[in-house]
Amino acid sequence: MQVTIIGAGVAGLTCAVEFAERGVTVEVLERGEEIGRQSCSWYAGGMLAPRCERERAEPLISSLGAESLRWWLERFPGTTASGSLVVAHGRDTAELRQFSHRTEGFEWLGCDGIGKLEPDLAGRFNSALFFSEEAHLDPRDTLQWLAHRLRELGGRICFATCGAHGLPSKSPIIDCSGMGARQELGDLRGVKGEMLVLRSREVTLSRPVRVLHPRIPVYVVPRGDGAFMVGATMIESDDSSRITARSVHELLSAAYSLHPAFGDAEILEIGTQVRPAFPDNLPKLRRIGDRLYVNGLYRHGFLLAPALARRAAETVLNNQWYPEVMDEDPRERRFA
Repeated sequence: MQVTIIGAGVAGLTCAVEFAERGVTVEVLERGEEIGRQSCSWYAGGMLAPRCERERAEPLISSLGAESLRWWLERFPGTTASGSLVVAHGRDTAELRQFSHRTEGFEWLGCDGIGKLEPDLAGRFNSALFFSEEAHLDPRDTLQWLAHRLRELGGRICFATCGAHGLPSKSPIIDCSGMGARQELGDLRGVKGEMLVLRSREVTLSRPVRVLHPRIPVYVVPRGDGAFMVGATMIESDDSSRITARSVHELLSAAYSLHPAFGDAEILEIGTQVRPAFPDNLPKLRRIGDRLYVNGLYRHGFLLAPALARRAAETVLNNQWYPEVMDEDPRERRFA
């Protein structure tokens, strides 16, 4: 069997690997001229934190995320399983308690416990939540690894193209084009995320740290070689062309509140991209003709992609039905 996959972001590439591992001939069509830069995956945080996400997301996100976390740990050697740390300054301690009430699988830490996990944060926070079973990865390294893995399995990626070509006309098409599918998926909307990459030789972190604040909670993710990704914003917008001065100020202020040394950090990158989301912020597998759309991953791309890829493969190859992410029973019409 052959399939065409549109889009080489994390959704498209995990689908490609999932199909290829099952012996399917796979071709990925990517509008960009290289892996990554055209997709919102390039600007992701790379946090695999299904328990933390229970604080504001539906339970489905947590369950799919736990499934995806296992997928990454089993396959991608760059997955760092060091957990997640959630902190709040003394004036925002109520935010930390509220966070704890909405999730599970954590350990309360005091000042000494925080210092043992992250020595550079010693004495800066009095309490924290530690989620030991979570992980993180570098999105850009991961996209390259997925592309390499696909090629090892005999698949190919065609760049600078948007059309489905080169495969029989009745081959299933898996559309993972994100906002590129908005014309076909009329209820899809854009949510802009903004991020910074900083470099500081004075700060060392071993895991993602979330800093809670009533107005703008922020996360700081270590990327190695003194680099840190700082992100937080979720703006209802289709405009990925610019980042506002206010957002840059808020992200820098939040990083500084985590550790003052970030005030002297070098700004390596300022980035923004629009993420696709449905009205309920939940992912969907949606079939239109012989095209299966994998979309609506919102801000959970790396957390959800493997679980959705497995469901996409089972839907196409075995005609399975997954009511938690599908609008209709695909068994009513089989794929060609």
